[in-house]
Amino acid sequence: MTTRTAFLGLGRMGRILAGHLLTAGHDVTVWNRTPGKDAELVAAGATAAPTAAAAVEDAEVVVTALFGPAAVREVVLDGLELPAGTLWIDITTISPADAAEHATWAAQRGVDHVHAPVVGSLGPAADRALGVLAGGPQAQRAVPFVSLWADPERLQVLPEAAAAATGKLVANLALAVSFQGLVEAVRLGTSGGLDLDQVLTTLKGTGLGFIAGAKGENLRTGQFGNTQFSADLLLKDAGLMLDTSALPLPALTAAAQALLVAQRAGLGGEDFSVVARDELG
Repeated sequence: MTTRTAFLGLGRMGRILAGHLLTAGHDVTVWNRTPGKDAELVAAGATAAPTAAAAVEDAEVVVTALFGPAAVREVVLDGLELPAGTLWIDITTISPADAAEHATWAAQRGVDHVHAPVVGSLGPAADRALGVLAGGPQAQRAVPFVSLWADPERLQVLPEAAAAATGKLVANLALAVSFQGLVEAVRLGTSGGLDLDQVLTTLKGTGLGFIAGAKGENLRTGQFGNTQFSADLLLKDAGLMLDTSALPLPALTAAAQALLVAQRAGLGGEDFSVVARDELG
């Protein structure tokens, strides 16, 4: 069934997901705060809107894939009047407190809010193999849409939006901490006389095997410009994790410090694996 859908936020991930909606035959209107990112989608059949308000006009479904909670507040909570009955699917990585606030905002307006962050990077997004956590009382209503980019075995439907937000932060903590572990394994191995390839081979089948396989080529080549998940984004998410946890997260704190150093060096737009650049000699 064709649905009038507004897609707000055309970052790397947003452009891929909006493309899946188009391929499925939905009537998609797109908008981004920074102009110039909609050309491929428009060529594929999307309609470009000059403002977020214009994009959501007459939309039955609104999908937001923004940078963080401040952007959601600016664009949606403080900027839009969504009519009762609209389905709002928010993919943005936010805190559970933010998700609960957004759910309250929506409920007061009769809007069906579903927080549905994704777990995975651009490759799985293109292959429709992302993990998806769809949270909220109306989460089942979002399933036909988020299924367009989800691995069916990794699609979770949760009763509350805040639970979905927490799950996404847990997944991204695993990513940040495991890469920090990989960096330290490289430090230990090279200190003891192994070269990088020997370290990466040794890690196969260990708890760090997945991240070594996923990011090992970046370390081998010293190239971090093919950004799957930027250092800026992971640092932002780490801040949400640290703010959310009632207990210390020392491993994440170390990972966040490395990401901050990369950001301050002007490398925030590079893949987050850029934090390993100094390990390459």
